[in-house]
Amino acid sequence: MTPREPADELAQSFVRFSVEAGVLRFGEFKTKAGRLSPYFFNAGLFDDGAKLQRLAEFYARRLVASGLDFDLLFGPAYKGITLAAGVAIELARLGRNVPFAYNRKEAKDHGEGGLLVGAPVRGRVLIIDDVISAGTSVRESVAMIQAAGATPCGVAIALDRQERAAEQGVDLPHSATQYVTAQFGLPVIAIATLDSLLHFLEGERGLGEETARVAAYRQRYGV
Repeated sequence: MTPREPADELAQSFVRFSVEAGVLRFGEFKTKAGRLSPYFFNAGLFDDGAKLQRLAEFYARRLVASGLDFDLLFGPAYKGITLAAGVAIELARLGRNVPFAYNRKEAKDHGEGGLLVGAPVRGRVLIIDDVISAGTSVRESVAMIQAAGATPCGVAIALDRQERAAEQGVDLPHSATQYVTAQFGLPVIAIATLDSLLHFLEGERGLGEETARVAAYRQRYGV
């Protein structure tokens, strides 16, 4: 496991916001890999206008700070659709008007037809999603973007769990985020990480038990 990353003000603000909004919860949760995680991040609970606006603001601020150059936002169905739209609105508020597009799960055979909706998919395309679990959504997005003649240039997510991926019950030496970077050559920009969560917990009184459990989970499964 690599050393902890330093605290980041934007990440800390995002973690606090997620906890206060009930999106980031503590307890015992079974992951897709069959692990019992001491925390759970459910981006579907950014479910009203105020929370979505704050979420989009965090994405936009992180993207501006990253310096990544992109021409279009792409939101994979379904969660990515709302995220791409929200981030496009917030970027426009910050003075950068960027088009966005998204895909349908099934091709439409009438009207405009096809799988893609929104602005023409061209140039350097940034994929917007909530988390990367196994890289499947990114793989599918990359294929659609390339089929449209455009170039994927990165992936933006809300939270990087920084834990080893699993395949058929076997722990792999890399995380899903690392897999995406290695497999597709794409940088992954996260608003916050598991390290960010630990920094937050360590600075909060009365959360010693949660801190210990998250730290133990990071020690066991972290990359």
